[in-house]
Amino acid sequence: MSTPSEAVQILVTVIPIVGIVAGAIVLFFFMYFNHKQKLLLIEKGLYQKISFDFDEFSLFSGFLLAGVGAALTLFFVLKDGISYALIGGLVPLGLGISLVMYYFTKMKTLAK
Repeated sequence: MSTPSEAVQILVTVIPIVGIVAGAIVLFFFMYFNHKQKLLLIEKGLYQKISFDFDEFSLFSGFLLAGVGAALTLFFVLKDGISYALIGGLVPLGLGISLVMYYFTKMKTLAK
């Protein structure tokens, strides 16, 4: 088995770094120009704040994460039994259950 040349090793090391830097630059300029756009809309009086319903979002994402987590947990239990791979399913399952519990707890306190 031959070892890759030094040039290949350098390229394999540099490509992810360039990708991360390029992504950060794109994200920076998106945020910068989005901020400028909002400032201009505010100056002209055309800005409308976007409403975000966190309760509805928490219920939706909670059910979604719980479903994905349950499916992954079941898959990993059937594939490997009880092992460290099971964490890959238990984390989204726990997050989903927590978000659904948050929603129902909040709705219960608002009903009082």
